[in-house]
Amino acid sequence: KNPHNKILFISLTGFWFNKLRMDIFLIVIGTICLLVGFAGCFLPVLPGPPLSYLGLLLLHFTDKVQFTVTQLAVWGVLVVVVQLLDYITPVLGSKYGGGSKWGSWGCVIGTIAGIFIFPPWGILFGPFAGAVIGELLGGKKSFEAFKAGIGAFAGFLLSVVAKISLCGYFVYCFIKALIV
Repeated sequence: KNPHNKILFISLTGFWFNKLRMDIFLIVIGTICLLVGFAGCFLPVLPGPPLSYLGLLLLHFTDKVQFTVTQLAVWGVLVVVVQLLDYITPVLGSKYGGGSKWGSWGCVIGTIAGIFIFPPWGILFGPFAGAVIGELLGGKKSFEAFKAGIGAFAGFLLSVVAKISLCGYFVYCFIKALIV
């Protein structure tokens, strides 16, 4: 018997075993990224869609699943768009709720302040409170200021729905890729 064949078999077995362990590791970490990313749709301190996208990328690097470059690129663009909408929609909601520049700037400042001063609930109430306070400082009456705050809150809810939809789709793609 040739002793080199045994060494080659052991080397190939070790490579296969290590590759399998790496695939399992990437799938587990990808799953964690997807779950934490989904939670990030509700918790402002976590960037939900980027974490979920990272979970899909980790799955892509296994032997189990290969997504196309087009899929990965389109998903990456969707993540960027949803992240931008997350910051823009409360301001637009304030504006469409009858708010002025005071309300829009108040909404932006309230969002930022809410993240750092009152986490995690500050992201929920920060845009509303900022828009109302901004409008009051700008000389609007309380009903008009409240209306602008409601618009900011509606914009915030729209961004949450967009994040949940995208992250939910990523979870679906992840599970479908593992099952099929």
